[in-house]
Amino acid sequence: MTRRNIAIVGVGNWGKNLVRDFYALGALHTICDKNRELGHKFLSQFPDVKFVDSFDQILNNSSIDGVVIATPALYHYPLAKDALLARKQVFVEKPLALKVHEGEELVRIAREQGLILMVGHILHYSPAVEKLKELIDAGELGKIQYIYSNRLNIGKIRTEENILWSFAPHDISVILLLLNEIPETVYAHGGSYLQREIPDVTLTTMDFKSGVKSHIFVSWLHPFKEQKLVVVGDKKMAVFDDMSKEKLFIYPHRIEWVDRIPVVCKAEFEVVPIGTDQPLKAECKHFLDCIEENQTPRTDGNEGLRVLQILQACQESLTHDGLKQKIGISEMTSEPVGHTPFVHESSYVDEGCEIGKDTQIWRFSHVMKGSKIGDNCIIGQNVAVGPDVIVGNGCKIQNNVSLYKGVTLEDDVFCGPSMVFTNVFNPRSEISRIGELRPTLVKKGATIGANSTIVCGYTIGKYSFIGAGSVVTKDVPDYALIKGNPGRIVGWMCMCGVKVCFDEQGAGICKSCNLAYVKRDDSTVIRKL
Repeated sequence: MTRRNIAIVGVGNWGKNLVRDFYALGALHTICDKNRELGHKFLSQFPDVKFVDSFDQILNNSSIDGVVIATPALYHYPLAKDALLARKQVFVEKPLALKVHEGEELVRIAREQGLILMVGHILHYSPAVEKLKELIDAGELGKIQYIYSNRLNIGKIRTEENILWSFAPHDISVILLLLNEIPETVYAHGGSYLQREIPDVTLTTMDFKSGVKSHIFVSWLHPFKEQKLVVVGDKKMAVFDDMSKEKLFIYPHRIEWVDRIPVVCKAEFEVVPIGTDQPLKAECKHFLDCIEENQTPRTDGNEGLRVLQILQACQESLTHDGLKQKIGISEMTSEPVGHTPFVHESSYVDEGCEIGKDTQIWRFSHVMKGSKIGDNCIIGQNVAVGPDVIVGNGCKIQNNVSLYKGVTLEDDVFCGPSMVFTNVFNPRSEISRIGELRPTLVKKGATIGANSTIVCGYTIGKYSFIGAGSVVTKDVPDYALIKGNPGRIVGWMCMCGVKVCFDEQGAGICKSCNLAYVKRDDSTVIRKL
């Protein structure tokens, strides 16, 4: 197999580094990006590399053996899935996906297809981390007591993911590596200062059965860049400072007890010699070696899935004001323990209901007979579901929402607080119209804003966005932005939830994630593949 067989999808902020290193390794075949101007810029630097602006051209090219995905995190799952189904080896940047069930599906497909699925947890390939792991395993630091990590910067602020998902995967991954242990519980707090409901700063705590605690502080609102990991043992302390030239330091401080009082005895730090390999280049080479030798990557899909499961638990804690979350993962395996849904003790689920794995049903809610709720859903406080309602996977139903008979939600639908569905068009208290229910379908990825009303009998298009307080009285097209009473189309939304503007020819590109759309008329927008 030739090494010139790698395609890189997404060549923006981080992708350009992957382009550089895979090219240096003699493996870069094609780069793919919707931004033609950016792509042609790379062609001037690497004239023997092909450029395409369609992912399908990658999938249909039999000469391409491996696909590297460096797009925004929102697209990791669909692109990785398509690549695996096209029988390509896959290296996807962190996080593996944004939902656990998606990560599980990717791991399953890779296993069934006999393909490599590798996740870009670059710190595993850092000589400093490798050395730190060696010191810990050899007992040089003694019994590990505490780990904390700071990953701080003032830099690119994302809209498709919050700071937890953007920065913390690296720290979670390396802490699991160093301890060879899964946390029992996690809890997280954060603050959203620039964009509503997108935390810019989070502090996460992980508690381990061994007694170790770890803290992870991440922020993109920090005056300077800091990437530092501190490991405290009962013999010595170690500091991995990724912004320092030397990288790894040992502090042989010790605590002595004098008259039953702890006294700190400080010592000079020691610089630990490490190798000079560049982590990203080592990571890229490892992917190539795994393809050529049919090896399992050090950061394979299972490792990425463990991190994803912990990230999701941290996100649930964030959503519920730091509520402690139990981690249901067996020791250093990717197999979840139980996958049972959570139902708060104050809520009721009638017999004859189906509740998917990892779904959470919070306080004072009621799921009625015959209703089906998918995997990884969040049902908020004081929510009524049913009877005979269908809710897909990954849906979020906020507080004070009622889903009446006749309502169907496809996957990944968001229902804002106190929004209203109806199921009878002309109700009267004294006249029974149970036989005149009009069904309502909400398609994949749609968002329905707080206090809005959906009159029954209509379809809400995929990835459409119903503004807060709006009243929907007719079908809503895919991607439409609806406001007012009655609701009317006032714009169009990207899959990532950012408004898309169109030129006179009807072409539009999302400024956040670069997805392309075509506006065919005043009521039809389609995504351009």
